[in-house]
Amino acid sequence: MLDNLTQRLARVMKTLRGEARLTEANIGDALREVRLALLEADVALPAVKELIAAVKEKAVGEEVIGSLSPGQALVGVVHRELTRLMGDAHSGLNLATQPPAIVLMAGLQGSGKTTTVGKLAKLLRETQRKKVLVVSCDVYRPAAIDQLKTVASQAGAEFFPSTTDEKPVDIARAAVDWAKRHYHDVLLVDTAGRLSIDEAMMKEIAELHAAIKPIETLFVVDAMQGQDAINTARAFNDALPLTGIVLTKLDGDARGGAALSVRQVTGRPIKYAGIGEKLTGLEPFHPERMASRILGMGDVLSLIEDARKGIDEQKALDFAKKLKSGKGFDLNDFKDQIGQMRKMGGLSSMMDKLPAQFSQAAGALPAGSEEKAIGRIEGIINSMTPVERARPELIKAARKRRIALGAGVQVQEVNRLLKQFEQTQKMMKQFSRGGMAQLLRGIKGMLPGMR
Repeated sequence: MLDNLTQRLARVMKTLRGEARLTEANIGDALREVRLALLEADVALPAVKELIAAVKEKAVGEEVIGSLSPGQALVGVVHRELTRLMGDAHSGLNLATQPPAIVLMAGLQGSGKTTTVGKLAKLLRETQRKKVLVVSCDVYRPAAIDQLKTVASQAGAEFFPSTTDEKPVDIARAAVDWAKRHYHDVLLVDTAGRLSIDEAMMKEIAELHAAIKPIETLFVVDAMQGQDAINTARAFNDALPLTGIVLTKLDGDARGGAALSVRQVTGRPIKYAGIGEKLTGLEPFHPERMASRILGMGDVLSLIEDARKGIDEQKALDFAKKLKSGKGFDLNDFKDQIGQMRKMGGLSSMMDKLPAQFSQAAGALPAGSEEKAIGRIEGIINSMTPVERARPELIKAARKRRIALGAGVQVQEVNRLLKQFEQTQKMMKQFSRGGMAQLLRGIKGMLPGMR
């Protein structure tokens, strides 16, 4: 989402060369470009003004020390101020209350509230071992209650039933009572949204808030809304004592300025960022890491966290032992590694968290092509016999035709897969001999734009 902003800022930093000190004169043009880049990304004007003023104040007089270029010195200042604008540090959910801890979700229709409830329920269950109950107070939108029931089942959370002829306040009170009597740790309350802000909606949600007194009131906002997201955030903040914000659709193709503006406008921390439709697609929002991604530095810490969540440690240990023993890397291992990558969010998610010079390689991938390619690879490998997977060198013309027919692809696709496997196999041999530098060079050579 923030690629365009990242590219604009990268060009700005390249304009500052050969200066021993950052002065008002030599950063004037650069800051004008930064301002334009932020405005083009739909960042709210008050947020832009605050950021530019802060950067100018901190940057002027900054010494360019050691091996740093003036552009790099300015990047350091911009990074610090971007981080401050988005909230300094990650702010998690406050669940420190007598159970159940009630979390009220508010936002417009279509912002992704119901899906976010499911994602948050799954996250709390898996990372904090919480017993979670969810309830829908949306009695207006057709199938809203059924949608939450389905999402809750997928997330492994318990669902409190409600009907469209009940009042939202009555539903919420009954759910709180049920959660207390059945010893739930957390109650997530999904509320009704509207296509736009209206008085009746605000009155209803204010009454709901007063009735159940939630410890957390989260505003769910679609990051693709641009300036509208900022206006909506301000309206909800005026009507409710918000405690935090959840940004959804942060992986979309809009300009993403809401991520930089919404905290400044409301004064409330961004607690989570939603990515994709899968229930695993909710990440704690770390302002410093987001600032690094915007400036093309990548977010390696989040990538490591994704790896810890997605990778089966026992499989990884077995794989490492196999490589070390010199037994080799076969197509079963190749399929396993692809599966592990999918659990980490796929190639595009991984690339998005790498520094700009690496992530540019993903730019050649058309939207949605990655998932199709992974599915095709798995289909081809599944069409092979166990012997063929263990000994790919046996796969000649007749076998290729049979495998292609079984997988529903052309023979060329089978050839392409075998070639990719050979390249990976060579790299794994280098890795087993301790040639990390060679392994990295091999990976770099396989990806377009990274040679």
